[in-house]
This record gives sequence, structure tokens and C-alpha cells, in this order.
Amino acid sequence: MTPVLSKKDFAALGAPNLVYVREVSGAEVIASSPVDAIEGIELEPDQTLYAVHGADGSRLAIVTDRDTAYAAALAHELVPVSVH
Repeated sequence: MTPVLSKKDFAALGAPNLVYVREVSGAEVIASSPVDAIEGIELEPDQTLYAVHGADGSRLAIVTDRDTAYAAALAHELVPVSVH
């Protein structure tokens, strides 16, 4: 049987500085962000962006390309992994 882990347990598994990078659409960002958080930012619904998430699933950053997502993670001494 596969164990069920809480977000806190999952975050503690690899290391506290493990983050994952995944592709997101502009539409997903628009739908999941408070209006004041994206006010003044031009996003197209079909635009491809990259999100950096903590191991607990919390979104830490959204950037325009994969290389920038990895560079931002490394600059903050985090270990990025890709999610497909």
C-alpha cells in the first residue's frame, strides 16, 4: 500500500530546499491569482510560463522561461527539479 503523506511530511522528505519547476499557462495563473497580485502585468491566456513550487506545493515564483526558473531557484540556494 502506498503511504499517504501530509503536505508537511512530503516537504520534509527530500530536503527543505527542494523545489520543483513546472510549465503553467497564462490562463492558469490568471485564474489562480488575486486580481491585485497580477494588476498591471500583461498575461495572455495561451502564454507559457514556468512556476517554481516548494515541496509542499506552495507556489514561490512564476517566470517567463525554464532557465530563469532554475536560475532563480539556484540563486536562492534551492535545488530545482522538473515536473512534467
